[in-house]
Amino acid sequence: MTDLRPSPRPSDFLAANRGGGLATLLDQRGAAYFAYAAWRTGLKPTHLSLVNLVLGIGASVGVIAYIPAAREGAPWWPVALAALVLWQVAYMLDCADGQLARATGTGSEAGARVDILCDIAIQASVVSVVVAVTRAYSYEVPAWCGAAFAALWMTNLVTAVMAKADDGVSMVKSTSIIVRLIKLVRDYGFIIVVIALALIRPEFMWVVLLGFGAVNALFLLASIASNARASLR
Repeated sequence: MTDLRPSPRPSDFLAANRGGGLATLLDQRGAAYFAYAAWRTGLKPTHLSLVNLVLGIGASVGVIAYIPAAREGAPWWPVALAALVLWQVAYMLDCADGQLARATGTGSEAGARVDILCDIAIQASVVSVVVAVTRAYSYEVPAWCGAAFAALWMTNLVTAVMAKADDGVSMVKSTSIIVRLIKLVRDYGFIIVVIALALIRPEFMWVVLLGFGAVNALFLLASIASNARASLR
């Protein structure tokens, strides 16, 4: 029997997104076209997750491998631009796998786990970039700062997973433009742009490390306080 249902369009995939910060919402729009192309070519959400993994980690490995050449005088801007593009495309694919799964009903528990594990692997590689560049150009930054930054980064991943299971996780539910701009400091789509641009002036990567480390530390403490207060009511 002929299927008379209309074929999905990019807008249908976009409508299946889970939202996010201002930067992520822009990535979701690009992701809709990746999801549409994947549907047209018969790819599954996990295929997008795995391509995301290759691009994301490949960009990070390339940046770290370039550090010795940069220390010898090679310019950073071409690598910074390449990292920016690859990390952004990888993140769009990360958004696209969920859109494809929800819009076409092709998701699975195993696929969702692959998605999360790929996210962890890629973000671990991005953290490695920040720490490696900081240590290469700012010897005065103590090693424990890099370790603390890496550990606190997991706050973003844990709360992101929690948010998928519980729409009430957000402590500040206001959608005003001011609040949304403030929340950019925890928007992964925005964070990878900042890290990529910081590569142009690597001697200032320590600002990124300490800045986002402090943001994640404060958010972790605020999350503990908020959820503890809710549980004790």
